[in-house]
Amino acid sequence: MSNSDFKNQYKKRLKTRIEEASKVRKIVSIILTVLVLALVIGGLTGYFYVKSALEPVEPGNDKQINVDIPLGSSTSSIASILEENDIIKNDLIFRFYTKFKNESGFQAGNYQFTSSMTLNEIIETLKTGKLVKEPVYKVTVPEGRNLEQIAEVYAEDLPFTKEEFMEKVDDETYVKELMSEYPQLLTEDILKEEIRHPLEGYLFAATYDVYVEDPTIDQLVKKMLDKTQAVVLPYVNQMGNLEGIENVHDLVTMASLLENEARTAESRQMISGVFQNRIDKDMKLQTDPTVLYAHGEHKDRVLYEDLEIESPYNTYYITGLPVGPISNFNENSLQAAAKPKDHEYFYFLADSSGEIHYASSLEEHNQLKNEYIN
Repeated sequence: MSNSDFKNQYKKRLKTRIEEASKVRKIVSIILTVLVLALVIGGLTGYFYVKSALEPVEPGNDKQINVDIPLGSSTSSIASILEENDIIKNDLIFRFYTKFKNESGFQAGNYQFTSSMTLNEIIETLKTGKLVKEPVYKVTVPEGRNLEQIAEVYAEDLPFTKEEFMEKVDDETYVKELMSEYPQLLTEDILKEEIRHPLEGYLFAATYDVYVEDPTIDQLVKKMLDKTQAVVLPYVNQMGNLEGIENVHDLVTMASLLENEARTAESRQMISGVFQNRIDKDMKLQTDPTVLYAHGEHKDRVLYEDLEIESPYNTYYITGLPVGPISNFNENSLQAAAKPKDHEYFYFLADSSGEIHYASSLEEHNQLKNEYIN
């Protein structure tokens, strides 16, 4: 091989090596670029994922959600419960966040969260056992109020009228929607033709916190029904074999009568026993509050002429329970309805001081009337 050929071959090999090295550099450059992009994209995706998971589930939704945290729950199980109830977006992020913040000491109990709460608000609530978000409105609905009176209570502070509230709760289409959401509480009984207001008696007496400036009537009604369902259904399940009280509607109706007839838990239990004894003997209940409800007006004293009104609510006119509740009630009225006192009394009356006297016979009852009333 001549010196010239050797040089040409050398140049060709050198050129090939240079081209191969260039290709390798390009491939390495592409791989590095892809890796860097992947890391950047992965990092950004992870950042936005974590950032999103740390934000409220639904910032504008202040509807309370009842969540039960069982005794002995770990942070991991609490996080799972919160995610299942749409209180947080991601249970893993919640667990990492609590570890990062060194938060612990979460309490068991029944909580009222909202989907708009921040993680810090949720953590503080779990630590204190109290909802830390301040309500915009705090409305107290007293016991013994009928639906129109409840509408008046809300209309005093909230941005709608009594008429708007009543129109909503009396709308049959809306009521049927509620029945589908609360099938154990709201039964076909509330749609009987003679019922004055389907939801009468079903909006529980309590203090309600409202967390939005402009709450809808639907939000308030469901908040109240949630409370009613939580209180009422356990008593339905505990209810024994009571004559004339066969379902949730009967129980709520009886509770409303007891609420209006007496003021103490003990007297309500006694009067519940009186009503049960009268139902057992097919005697009319003859309770004055049903007469007032049948007339649709309040009176300090029920007159004999008032008793004659022909109404499915008037227990001087019909035998057994009225067609539906006449007001909401305290839990002890519900308890008395479910578990009446066992005794032999069929009559009762209250004297001028409010003390209640009981009698086993009409003759004895009339004697008490002469002694304490006339």
